[in-house]
Amino acid sequence: MGYQHIEIPPQGEQISIDNKGVWHIPAQPIIAYIDGDGVGQDISPCMRDIVNHAVQLCYQGVRKIHWMEVFNGEKAAQLYDGDWFPQETIHAVRQFKIAIKGPLTTPIGGGFRSLNVALRHEMDLFVNMRPIKGYCALPSPLKKPENTNIVVIRDSSEDVYSGIEWQAGSVEAEKMLDFLCQEMGVTRLRFDQQCGIGIKNISKEGSERLVRYAIAYALEQNSDSVTVVHKGNVLKFTDGAFKRWGFAVAQTEFSAIPHSNGRWLEIPREGLAPLVIKEVIADNMLQQALMNPEQFDVVVTTNQNGDYLADMLTAQVGGIGIMPAANLNNEVAFFEPTHGTFERIAGQNSANPTSSILSAVMMLRFMNWHEAANSIELALQQTFIAGEVTFDLQAEQQNSTILSCSDFTQRIIERLKVS
Repeated sequence: MGYQHIEIPPQGEQISIDNKGVWHIPAQPIIAYIDGDGVGQDISPCMRDIVNHAVQLCYQGVRKIHWMEVFNGEKAAQLYDGDWFPQETIHAVRQFKIAIKGPLTTPIGGGFRSLNVALRHEMDLFVNMRPIKGYCALPSPLKKPENTNIVVIRDSSEDVYSGIEWQAGSVEAEKMLDFLCQEMGVTRLRFDQQCGIGIKNISKEGSERLVRYAIAYALEQNSDSVTVVHKGNVLKFTDGAFKRWGFAVAQTEFSAIPHSNGRWLEIPREGLAPLVIKEVIADNMLQQALMNPEQFDVVVTTNQNGDYLADMLTAQVGGIGIMPAANLNNEVAFFEPTHGTFERIAGQNSANPTSSILSAVMMLRFMNWHEAANSIELALQQTFIAGEVTFDLQAEQQNSTILSCSDFTQRIIERLKVS
């Protein structure tokens, strides 16, 4: 299709997916990007600069990303007569398969749709993935943050985040209360006056596809374990069902067999130890991930539990400024930093680009361009170890050097090498 303001690069090829679901990444793919609002205008160009240098270094021109800008947020509103989220952005992301963005302004009380919400709803991006890795050179409340290396795979399609709720005292809430008490025989409401009501929905189909994705990912990555996190000891027909449906997928689709402890499962692998399928109650998971994070590898969980867990793990290893993320389904991969726009420092060349950089590392690994991904992550880690950081990551050692966003980027580029 033709686009109003999006310009397709004259060179480069589209990414494709065959009828077996296999992604085909050409040597010179076209990848969509959104700079973002606030500090997005500072960090996104830095991210692309690092990626371009790493790709050129590792592949000597054989591989190259052809960047294509698409629009959302403030820049889109300027181009599209006040439309903060033009529909052609959705079409372009769908057509070109892989995209990466900076932070975007979040609407409060209305106005325009956020790109994440629209993508999740309209394109059914049901996987939110956050690889959370500790670096010993960064400030952390843990003695050994480097022991944390966990990939959280969180549902993005259901649970309480579906937003099915009614305000206390509203006609709708009163109708729902009457229905629950009179028609469904509910007797456990201690206070049934001025009571807000919300619905938590967990489906068999949604649970199965998420756990299926997590197990397939763990097998592809040669991971040690997949841990299903749930609150099934209390919520037996939602969280409990999530665990049961997930374990059933492991057994019926991946030939999992009972583990020796009688509670878990394991998937035999040729030449490797079995992939262990564990299960942990959510509150215990929060404790264990703090005290013994090394026992976890890939974690799969519901929307709300994943929100709590990912944020806690992020706090253990340096904060939201270094956390990458991806929103995925079987047809689209969308990568993003996890922080907001930080308007107060926008345009000051002081923002931390690490979350955006590591989101690009995720993207390169998704493309199987591991040499470039490893080069960037190693250079980033060496920059941390050297004590050269942005203001929000000031290390505890006294000889830390606080760098601007662009200088931090340049230090990483200088340390790039083929691993």
